[in-house]
Amino acid sequence: MADSANSKNYSVPIYGAGWVPPNALRSAVEPPADDEKDDGDKSSSLAPENYVVLAGGGGEGNSGIRNALIVAQFDFDSNVLSDEPVARVGTGADLPYRMAVHPGGEGLICSLPNSCRWFDWDFQRAENRSLGLRSSERVLEPLEDVGQQLALTFNNEGSLLAVGGEDGKLRVYKWPSMKNILDQANAHASVKDLDFSPDGKFLASVGSGPCRIWDVSKSTSVASLMKENDEIFGYCRFSPIDDENQVLYITTMRDQGGSISKWSTTTWTRIKSKRVVRDPICAFNVSSNGKLLAIGTIEGDVLIVSSNNFKVQNVIKKAHLGLVTTLKFSEDSRALLSASLDSRVRVTIIKEQKKSGLSLWIVILVLLIAIAVYYAVSNGILPLELNSILK
Repeated sequence: MADSANSKNYSVPIYGAGWVPPNALRSAVEPPADDEKDDGDKSSSLAPENYVVLAGGGGEGNSGIRNALIVAQFDFDSNVLSDEPVARVGTGADLPYRMAVHPGGEGLICSLPNSCRWFDWDFQRAENRSLGLRSSERVLEPLEDVGQQLALTFNNEGSLLAVGGEDGKLRVYKWPSMKNILDQANAHASVKDLDFSPDGKFLASVGSGPCRIWDVSKSTSVASLMKENDEIFGYCRFSPIDDENQVLYITTMRDQGGSISKWSTTTWTRIKSKRVVRDPICAFNVSSNGKLLAIGTIEGDVLIVSSNNFKVQNVIKKAHLGLVTTLKFSEDSRALLSASLDSRVRVTIIKEQKKSGLSLWIVILVLLIAIAVYYAVSNGILPLELNSILK
């Protein structure tokens, strides 16, 4: 598959990806050196919302593929990803398997095979004056030697961090103090996915068995969302439906294909489910405005789905040559970032759906009026003045 403007191969199998928050620049830019003070603000040329960060590599073997975090640039106006990464930070023999970007722009956390490591944003003034990364001196002591963490997420405010391990242990910490407020040894056999509700009150966790809902303030489980028949839960995402209400989406698999289920966050009951794809779902995300859902399949397809009726709005067939490992909508819901084990990264601009329903009804109405007029003229039942005009 040849590179296109919005799809690039960065020669690293990608496991995690995210958009760099616009406020990341504040923590990245250092005070200018004395010989640069007259040159103006060096950060003025940066557009941090146009950066994406990626995590991946070849693992511990001697594959020749380095494990690294990569920063690339995206131009919304031209729909172009940078041909080469603008920054790269190696992680040695440790594969960065999962990643969570802090919403306040402080940096990001990566899960490595045995621990989690923190990285700071960096302003690469000496090179290409772009946004970069550097390994932080900060050590996250509670997450040292805890084994592989399969899920990492911050709440919307960036005040809480949740991590879920391969060993089934679920932990929630206050950020940045790292004070533990929830420590559940057997949340699942293995924690596969986590997500905080928009208001930060609840945390959903998915693994084997039911999806569990946790009241963060009380540090307790408040609901278990049960599967139906032969369902297997995959991924979970909360989403706002208006200023006061929210719902939870869970992807499920059955023999007939991948489905999305919608759940009430007041009664914790299933509202509806719908099969949307034949292939297994291996990545899932919800836009921040709650209008769109995105799924990635093991065949490399990416689908954009309306949250209103679960209707597929757009299908990018073979967006990737391998299974899609991660999907992230931009904060303004204008674009979807996808990545894969095929080392390819793609940004898909979201196009607004044209509302053709109104025009169709107008056409139908005009046709009905025309039929009525024809009938009336043919039977001579129109008023005399109008009849003469039409004839």
